[in-house]
Amino acid sequence: MTVQMIFLAFFGAAAVWFGVVVFRTHSMVRSALALLFSQTAIGAMFLVMQAEFLGVLQIMMMATEMSVMAIFMVMFMMDPGGMGKMDMTHQKRLSLWAGGIGLLAALLLVWLPDWGPVALSVPGAHEQAADLGRELLGRSMLIFQSAGLTILTAMVAATMVAIVPNAEQRK
Repeated sequence: MTVQMIFLAFFGAAAVWFGVVVFRTHSMVRSALALLFSQTAIGAMFLVMQAEFLGVLQIMMMATEMSVMAIFMVMFMMDPGGMGKMDMTHQKRLSLWAGGIGLLAALLLVWLPDWGPVALSVPGAHEQAADLGRELLGRSMLIFQSAGLTILTAMVAATMVAIVPNAEQRK
């Protein structure tokens, strides 16, 4: 077993462990941090697999997202620290069944199909990044631009809805 496989297994186990911790803690802030660590471990898995762009993107995106989420939870939650022992799980039986069925379906999708032969040669990291850039700036450009415009429109609309003046402010 190579060192790369050991690190991949370690970060994979860490991602799963912190994913479990998200639902086992009684604190929203601790849940956000556990989710951040889980997603960071996934980013580290990308880095171990030499997909540097995706790894750094995953880590940066999740760090920003979870930080903002934790700040808003502290601002708006009645008990963000979890001192009131709130329960983070809902509909436990249904959740366990859905999770078990989802796990079984995922395992069947991994093991049953014929995935074809393993790639005989893999391009280097520099060539992979260049190919990704060509893909993003080529035929996928319209999709990404449309998604960006849609997200920007949603952010502007949410801001406008949030700051609509009430009757006292109109006078």
